[in-house]
Amino acid sequence: MATSVRTTAGGGPPQTPSTPHRSAPPSKRSSWRSRLYRLDLKATPYAYIAPFFICFAAFGLFPLIYTGWISLHHLELGQSGTGDWRGFDNYTRLWDSDQFWNALRNTFTMGVISTVPQLMMALGLAHLLNYQLRGRTFFRVAILAPYATSIAAASLVFVQLFGYDAGFINEVLGWFGIGKVDWQADKWPAQIAISTIVTWRWTGYNALIYLAAMQAVPGDLYEAASLDGASRWRQFINVTIPSIRPTILFTIVVSTIGATQLFGEPMLFGGGVGVTGGSAHQYQTLSLYMYELGWPNSQLGRAAAVAWVMLLLLLLVGAVQAVIARANRKKLGA
Repeated sequence: MATSVRTTAGGGPPQTPSTPHRSAPPSKRSSWRSRLYRLDLKATPYAYIAPFFICFAAFGLFPLIYTGWISLHHLELGQSGTGDWRGFDNYTRLWDSDQFWNALRNTFTMGVISTVPQLMMALGLAHLLNYQLRGRTFFRVAILAPYATSIAAASLVFVQLFGYDAGFINEVLGWFGIGKVDWQADKWPAQIAISTIVTWRWTGYNALIYLAAMQAVPGDLYEAASLDGASRWRQFINVTIPSIRPTILFTIVVSTIGATQLFGEPMLFGGGVGVTGGSAHQYQTLSLYMYELGWPNSQLGRAAAVAWVMLLLLLLVGAVQAVIARANRKKLGA
């Protein structure tokens, strides 16, 4: 069978018909690079966040689980191992302990006394700073100064202010004919004094959070309210408060969590009896009660049980916050 050939111009050598081009199969090296590239795309994000989860597992999750395990045992400070198994005996002893319920009541009352005035004053300060004022930047920095002050320094200053004999607060009360108040020995004066420290430290911090939320409110809402004849007070009630409601709910939850963990202020305020929350436990919080059980009394099992009770209380607060937030979203959606 004859095959056709083509001759080139000028009498060159004949050329055979060209065959279609076929790509060479990928080499093993290029295939390995492709797989490595795909692995890099998938694994790199996890590598970036791995340090956080490693630190959380080592310093957050493991202590939490281990504390729960210790709460089911009888373990004393300095004792090796996990101690003797007690089951829920440490929790039942807390249920029957009058000191535990006293600490829970004190935590609740001081939380209310410190949180309510704190958030109300923070809301008012944020509303004032939201307007065009001279030196507005200075005032914003100034209200944050108490938050930057250490707990120890603030508590020691307020101990001097609330002193019985030479305290400035009793001196001022004497100008109005009111007798001296023993701010450390009596229950309610002591709780009011400690709550004053908390309020002083955290009001400016919450005010800046409210201020940031207020600045995100659209100005058209205020213009429409002003055209309708609403005063600044009515604008604050009917425009500002509903617009920053999620932020208010957030600060309430965070302040409640902080009140549940109240430790440094009452301990430093009480001085030598700060661990016990006063001579009669009149201002002992759950954190102080846990510390007293774990270190001075060396009962780590019962202290761990108190820690887990505090955790359950915080989870309950978070659940209530989630329910309220969902109800607000449904109301806004409707």
